[in-house]
Amino acid sequence: MSASHSSASDWRPWFDTYGARLLLVARQWPRSAADAEDVVQEAFVRFWRKQRHLGGDPMPLLVTSVRRSALDLLRSRDRREKREQAHVDLHSEAWFEANIEGNDRANRLEEAVVQLPSEQREVVVLKIWGGLTFAQIAEQLEVPANTAASRYRYALTKLRETLNTVENHG
Repeated sequence: MSASHSSASDWRPWFDTYGARLLLVARQWPRSAADAEDVVQEAFVRFWRKQRHLGGDPMPLLVTSVRRSALDLLRSRDRREKREQAHVDLHSEAWFEANIEGNDRANRLEEAVVQLPSEQREVVVLKIWGGLTFAQIAEQLEVPANTAASRYRYALTKLRETLNTVENHG
């Protein structure tokens, strides 16, 4: 369904189609699944009210909105946490699926992704779960497309190495 041809009342089918992908993208930044859901809701509502009539594929615009909302949330929380001097576990929630307990490979993959340098992790999430091209990722991250592609390749190599090491020694 094209968002540009949607009426104000038919957002649910569109969100049902794209919401899960947006949530996977959003879960990279916030510290909890609930925060990621809030980020997606905020980004989607903003998109639906003001930008859904723009032409073209809406996913890159939505992913940009999700990323910005997530980073805004993090900055806000960081300021508050510094004031309150609270400690929060950055990886307290699984972000691949809602319930991956008992799935050892998914758990190992999540651990491996969390260990990637943030620049590589961000490209992997935007490429795989965001469905963005390297050109779109480059625009989002304000880096050359070749840099985005290189970070992706390095990340995949590191993930393979990490998973193979764990599986061969675990």
